[in-house]
Amino acid sequence: MAVEQRNVEPGTDVLIRKVDSHLAAVRVGLHGPDLELAERLARCLRELVVSTAHASAADRGQVRAAVHYFVLRRESRGRLLSVRSLAAAERVVHRVARQLGRADLLVESAPAHPDRAPSGVRAADASPTVAR
Repeated sequence: MAVEQRNVEPGTDVLIRKVDSHLAAVRVGLHGPDLELAERLARCLRELVVSTAHASAADRGQVRAAVHYFVLRRESRGRLLSVRSLAAAERVVHRVARQLGRADLLVESAPAHPDRAPSGVRAADASPTVAR
């Protein structure tokens, strides 16, 4: 029986499994642009995990924190991520990807959310100003 030798750091498979299992759970409740965003974030995180497997401990720690932020449902009240939590995870993943020089992995959110403003503009700043 042949045994396959893989060149991955310990913990890499664990992080990828966490992303994959969370994505499987999210697929039950999300549809359309939200599901697409979750899938793109998962792809980005998987790539960051693999690309930093042999990087410094600090870089691996940033990726691990982004994975945990994506997986942990801090702002949700039920089993699934709320849209707000998904948007927060998107910001965290973007920040980590930029810090690691992987801007090529940045995920663009779908414009279907009325509460999201164009990139670089906060939602509060995007609302029209009413003169009194």
